[in-house]
Amino acid sequence: MNKFFPKAQSIELLQAIQTAAVKTAYDHEKHRLILLSDDAEQQQVIFRLPLVLPYNLGEVPTANAQVNYVVLLIQSGNCALGYFENGVNLDHKVFRSYMVRKKQGKSQIKYLKTKGKSRAGSRVRLGETVEFFENINQRLKSYFEEHQIHRVAISCSKTLIPYLYNSKIATPFDKHDPRLYKIPKHIHTPIYEVMLDANRFLQRGELIYEEAQQDFVQELLTKIDLPDSDYNEEEDMYDIWD
Repeated sequence: MNKFFPKAQSIELLQAIQTAAVKTAYDHEKHRLILLSDDAEQQQVIFRLPLVLPYNLGEVPTANAQVNYVVLLIQSGNCALGYFENGVNLDHKVFRSYMVRKKQGKSQIKYLKTKGKSRAGSRVRLGETVEFFENINQRLKSYFEEHQIHRVAISCSKTLIPYLYNSKIATPFDKHDPRLYKIPKHIHTPIYEVMLDANRFLQRGELIYEEAQQDFVQELLTKIDLPDSDYNEEEDMYDIWD
């Protein structure tokens, strides 16, 4: 089961969790708080924090904490990336490249594993693939040079990851950078509107639990000021592209 909350209510929920008599563990990579049961410390409830809400153990979160982040969405031949401050997009860029074989609908990268690159069309697509990732990394580099970046929210297939990190223009972070945050959501073909949709998702907190924990969750929710509108149905507010 899932319940979603805007930033203000996420802060209240985090405060309620901190004051409750329950063990917690923070997962920095996934930016989530795991509430543990008393028996053998098994996972009980997960609270995915809004990306705009930093977490410091033992500290009460504040609504005005500055969080700068980059959203990076990559699929074969399509990329949308942008720089955000506290959830507000201040700059963005969309890249498109001729990387997909039209008849087969297969990216040139995947085609190489089976057929090679002898034809002229293949060489063109490979050249555009190289330029595609160089352009992405150049824009990322400019963001990191101009701003302090706290997190990098990324959605990129495993097939394309090596091309991102092996580009002649290096990424301003490596694949083990602790700021990397894999977006826990299916992303459609990256365009500007899809990036904004992903950002709306990242700005919400998400409480994930099983039906057996329903009573415990309801007890937590009595301690926060819930909005009149319903934030429980993800498909109504955040998966508008599904």
